[in-house]
Amino acid sequence: MNIKDVREQFSILHQQVNGHDLVYLDSAATSQKPRVVIDAMNEYYRSYNSNVHRGVHTLGTRATDAYEGAREKVRAFIGASSVQEIIFTRGTTTALNTVAISYARANLKEGDEIVITHMEHHANIIPWQQAAKATGATLKYIPLQEDGTLSLEDVKQTITHQTKIVAVTHVSNVLGTINPIKDIAKIAHDHGAIIVVDGAQSTPHMQIDVQDLDCDFFAFSGHKMCGPTGIGVLYGKKDLLNNMEPAEFGGEMIDFVDLYDSTWKELPWKFEAGTPIIAGAIGLGKAIDFLNDIGMEEVSRYEHQLATYALERFKELEGATVYGPQHRAGLVTFNLDDVHPHDASTVLDTEGVAIRAGHHCAQPLMKWLGVSATARASFYLYNTEEEIDELMAALRKTKEYFTNVF
Repeated sequence: MNIKDVREQFSILHQQVNGHDLVYLDSAATSQKPRVVIDAMNEYYRSYNSNVHRGVHTLGTRATDAYEGAREKVRAFIGASSVQEIIFTRGTTTALNTVAISYARANLKEGDEIVITHMEHHANIIPWQQAAKATGATLKYIPLQEDGTLSLEDVKQTITHQTKIVAVTHVSNVLGTINPIKDIAKIAHDHGAIIVVDGAQSTPHMQIDVQDLDCDFFAFSGHKMCGPTGIGVLYGKKDLLNNMEPAEFGGEMIDFVDLYDSTWKELPWKFEAGTPIIAGAIGLGKAIDFLNDIGMEEVSRYEHQLATYALERFKELEGATVYGPQHRAGLVTFNLDDVHPHDASTVLDTEGVAIRAGHHCAQPLMKWLGVSATARASFYLYNTEEEIDELMAALRKTKEYFTNVF
């Protein structure tokens, strides 16, 4: 991968913020978009803007072909067996809520168990809390090891024959922990449970094969993988999706409507009510083309290199606490002694360095860590080791500033 050529695709990176060259280290929140993605979406609006599926005119046909072509790109990208298993959603949150509403509430009863972990994003906690309240099921948590990883022995101890759903993140958005999904899936299936995977932080950064993982549902967002906001994907095994009722109703998803009853289209369209996210899907498809041209193995290798380099540099920074395991995805979550992460982020911004600060939509994990908030620097394929050096220099200035002020 030629990092210079990659960076040239991202016009937004070539600007100054507060008098400094921008160092964007917040890709876990949202990635930047290459020109090819922006151009593809502009081309749709400029040249063949039309609704899909309904019309037989030329623009409608072009739009439908592009929209459904993007679905095929997604299918191939994550290794699904059929485009019928690819549901376009607004994002990971909507995808997970769809499973919690359409599957969980229809299949759970009092005495059943939903198993999740302390490291989940709120989007993979609250839907299950609500499903448990609605059905009388019990919510259980797999405990974390001291370094923020999962022990398979703890997984086996937590999942029982009363467990019906296991919902777990593939990669923690705070700790960078990469969970052994394939092993967890086998344990869940051995107990008759299904597994739902939050892939928001893994799909942009590593090769995904949902059939090899043997997950029953897998959710991710386009905006974290060089695509636009407002588009995401729910993968589900066909047999499960066929037996689920839609969570939303209206146009596009119907087969026949009578005065007092209606029937639904076949998969995947029965889960896509209303005018779909056409430009978003086209943009996501182009983002997949962009990532495929680089190669996901190369993306993963490069980001691991960045994360390893960053961890080594943080060892040189006195008074810094880094959270999470040594082997991790491309992010580092940390705190500086006696400096609130929001204050650290504010000072870094004056140096042109963009990081994330707060609870990262993971308040139960913050409680487990014993902190109210953390700072997070997250890396993607367009970042460099030189930018990590700039982060470290800015953090040293931050420490000096607060030492002198207080």
